[in-house]
Amino acid sequence: MAKDITREEAWALLTEFNKDEFHLKHAQIVEGVMRYFACKLGYGDEADFWAIVGLLHDLDFEVYPQEHCIKVQEIMGERGLDERLIHAVASHGYDLTVDIEPEHQMEKILYATDELTGLIGAVAIMRPSKSVMDLELKSVKKKYKTANFAAGCSREVIERGAKMLGWELDELIEQTILALRSCEL
Repeated sequence: MAKDITREEAWALLTEFNKDEFHLKHAQIVEGVMRYFACKLGYGDEADFWAIVGLLHDLDFEVYPQEHCIKVQEIMGERGLDERLIHAVASHGYDLTVDIEPEHQMEKILYATDELTGLIGAVAIMRPSKSVMDLELKSVKKKYKTANFAAGCSREVIERGAKMLGWELDELIEQTILALRSCEL
């Protein structure tokens, strides 16, 4: 029988496979972003689940970068974790490393915002405040158009995610800035 996982158990699992401070911070950022969107979009009763999906989304990346979103299914499956959690985490690698398409609104949010949080974070640290608190859409859009800025953050994935959600790119960026403000570390 599949089991739920608490935040504490999720953190222990994450830190079993991830030691790098950057990866751990990214996981916490995406956790907060997912919690924000759950509440914003009327899924508040599932906010803890959305947050855990965000926390664990890159569980296998540090140790198995070539099998990202593939190995995680095995790791979580061996621990008897809920299939919804496994599907949600794996689906953020859709069309990149796996053919598991994001289906639920939560999965689409993760897919659309994962790369975007990195890009917005990169814009924020270049500002005098080093914060998203005073970051505006136009600043992100300007850097977004510069292909070699935060080059590891796939614009294609971000745009595909916006399309999955049925949102304009500007709306996705604006909402993700607000989500990041809600959980700035």
